[in-house]
Amino acid sequence: MTGLPRRFSRLDATARLLCVNQFGINAGFFMLMPYLAAYLTGSLGLAAGVVGILLGLRNFSQQGMFFLGGALADRWGYKNLIMAGCLLRTVGFGLLATVDALPGLAVGMIATGVAGALFNPAVRACLAEHSDNDRVGTFAVFNVFYQAGILAGPIIGVALATVNFQFACAVAAAIFTALTIVQARRLPSNSNGEHGGRERPSLIEAWHTVLTDRRFIAFALAMSGSYVLVFQTYLALPLLLGDHLTSTASTATIAMMFAVSGTLTIVFQVRITARCTSLLGRRASLVVGLLVLGWAFVPTLAVTAWTVPPAAVAVAVVVSGGLLALGTMITFPFEMDTVTALTGGQRIATHYGIYQTVCGVMLVAGNFLVGTAIDRIGDTWNWVPWLGLCALAVASAIGVLRIDLNTSEAADDRLASTVDRREKPAVEGR
Repeated sequence: MTGLPRRFSRLDATARLLCVNQFGINAGFFMLMPYLAAYLTGSLGLAAGVVGILLGLRNFSQQGMFFLGGALADRWGYKNLIMAGCLLRTVGFGLLATVDALPGLAVGMIATGVAGALFNPAVRACLAEHSDNDRVGTFAVFNVFYQAGILAGPIIGVALATVNFQFACAVAAAIFTALTIVQARRLPSNSNGEHGGRERPSLIEAWHTVLTDRRFIAFALAMSGSYVLVFQTYLALPLLLGDHLTSTASTATIAMMFAVSGTLTIVFQVRITARCTSLLGRRASLVVGLLVLGWAFVPTLAVTAWTVPPAAVAVAVVVSGGLLALGTMITFPFEMDTVTALTGGQRIATHYGIYQTVCGVMLVAGNFLVGTAIDRIGDTWNWVPWLGLCALAVASAIGVLRIDLNTSEAADDRLASTVDRREKPAVEGR
């Protein structure tokens, strides 16, 4: 971890702010999300089906609206969309803290989801713009803060929930209010994407430009497999634990898995990225990372193919979670760097938004297939879904290998000029 403080200190001031901002976003979000279903069914007495609809509304409002948030960021400026997203999440969490009627809860859920769709592509585009020609290293540091927020949020949430859940919601709303104020004061106002103050294209034109870029869409489809694989920490792995362990043991194992994954990322992300950069490069790192994500399901494949004690299942799940974290550490910085490189410096946030939308749609489809396979395949063949996940990783790696990820000199020049257009501090004459 010794390299993290040094690497963080070398970041552009705006990039440092965005990293800290992301920690606050994730901490504030995960203070509530792991405990929201229990609050809605317990304290408010809502039916499980209604709670499922509310949670689905939140997820759809974010995943389904990324394409709009990205295009708006390019049109109206990264800073404006980041602030708007955080302010809207303040409203959403404020509603969850103060209302108990279904319509108000639905509005609060939708607000929190749309908020993520607004600031998420803008944050990544702004970070790419302020990466000082080292996007891979910058995104590596960003992922550390991202994962640290996920790790810290539930711990903070447990402490706040000792008062009550509404108090935790109010604190989360206060965090997003503070983030909005800090961004208003500290984010550079010229983070307006490629157009600055010049005439901006229509949203339809921006979407058409990105959606007709076959190479970019092919990359998004290939990498969407990684999102399906990583999401199994919320779907297939907990279901496996539920089949073999008691509820208490299953919950403890899940908590351990997330703790191990988050700790590994915080400690090793910067080192792993530096090593991959020097030894592998962009394409090879993506392929290796995807294959590691596939290897993450070999332990669960083994414990489902043979009869093993419950403790072995718990160990397999924790190991799988650790390998998923390792695969993500390898792929994420190079994935974000590749998305930026493929934009050629044009409509960066729109590209990020559509990229996340494509991956989100494929994630829903993938999870449906995984869940259906787990439900319908009997005990004799319960290893098949895990083998399918391994195969998905191989297919994604092959897909990346078949895509030309090289960028032209003209595209590189446009990216460099995008960085150069940032507002520089005035230098006093000597």
